[in-house]
Amino acid sequence: MADKVTLASILRGSAPAPAGGMGPSIWAASDGKAGNEAQVMALARALGETGRWIRIAHVHGEGRRGEPIRLHPKGWQTALPANLWPNPKGALPEAERKLFTPPWPTLWIGAGRRTAPYSAAMRQWSDGETFCVHILDPKVAPSRFDMLVTPEHDGLDGDNVVTTLGSPSYFSPDDIEEAELHFSDLHDEGEKACVVILGGNSANHSMTPARVEEIIAALKALALKGWRLRITCSRRTPDAAQAKVRAFAEDMGQRFWSGPADGRNPYLAWLLFSKVAIVTEDSANMLSDAAYFGLPIHLMRLEGRSDKFDRLHQGLIERGAARWFEGGLERWSYEPVREVDRVADALVERLVKRWPQPEYDTSMGTAG
Repeated sequence: MADKVTLASILRGSAPAPAGGMGPSIWAASDGKAGNEAQVMALARALGETGRWIRIAHVHGEGRRGEPIRLHPKGWQTALPANLWPNPKGALPEAERKLFTPPWPTLWIGAGRRTAPYSAAMRQWSDGETFCVHILDPKVAPSRFDMLVTPEHDGLDGDNVVTTLGSPSYFSPDDIEEAELHFSDLHDEGEKACVVILGGNSANHSMTPARVEEIIAALKALALKGWRLRITCSRRTPDAAQAKVRAFAEDMGQRFWSGPADGRNPYLAWLLFSKVAIVTEDSANMLSDAAYFGLPIHLMRLEGRSDKFDRLHQGLIERGAARWFEGGLERWSYEPVREVDRVADALVERLVKRWPQPEYDTSMGTAG
């Protein structure tokens, strides 16, 4: 078997596998939001790591798709809980409705509230043949899914619920190697390299103009102390805030990236080659990315709060991954937080239980 199995090969069904099959087919679905799709793809890709794929490669999967599925339901059904949609397919544009035809996949992985009706319905459409996983709180009973993956701060539990500290981030060895090669010059920036990951406005937090000015002042103070800042913004960062942070970076000789116009995306390389991180408090995904690499995380406050995020922040602090930003930067170490490994291992165990591995007659070298 090849050393690595990429997500593309999993979704296309071209992943190499031991005798007995090509492994399960996977449909990876979300509402297209970057954070939701990232979590779906993280879990799907983690399943492709050699040690896991070998264990499930005997499963015969059909209905393979080469790309992630993005669903955009509209209409009155979207105001209802996921278990009350009478016709989930009817809420989709015609092209997306056509995606839901047999042969059905072995494994469905969905994420997001508007994808939850499809995660729940897939079991019915496939007559129970598809193993259905949903990521994030669907706001309906966990029993409607084969496996539910939710952050600890959501407070859900159940026999089929796997909880995580933050989000199940994942970066493949291939992607890491490519980033190391392409951005090898970052090695030269020394011990005072800091990645700054800025979020923005959300249901719980806001990046007000006043807070932007405070953030820029804090970053300027760090730059004057010799820190090399690598600053990136999310899709939720207000345009005016991005413009001001970009101007600061240019004036102070710091690195800044917010999109393709700024060149190749250095995000993974910045995580790899930085010594510390500053991350705004508003995104579980961004915090989890930094924790994946064991970076000392300095939590930067925005306006607003929520009980859920308070629990997330406290969980990261108790794990030793994060501290609140108070103007200075510190170095410390902790075991990287890679929750996706635990989730993927739990999923493999469930898949093997449903589709047991064949027994082999070692004397004859054939399956029994």
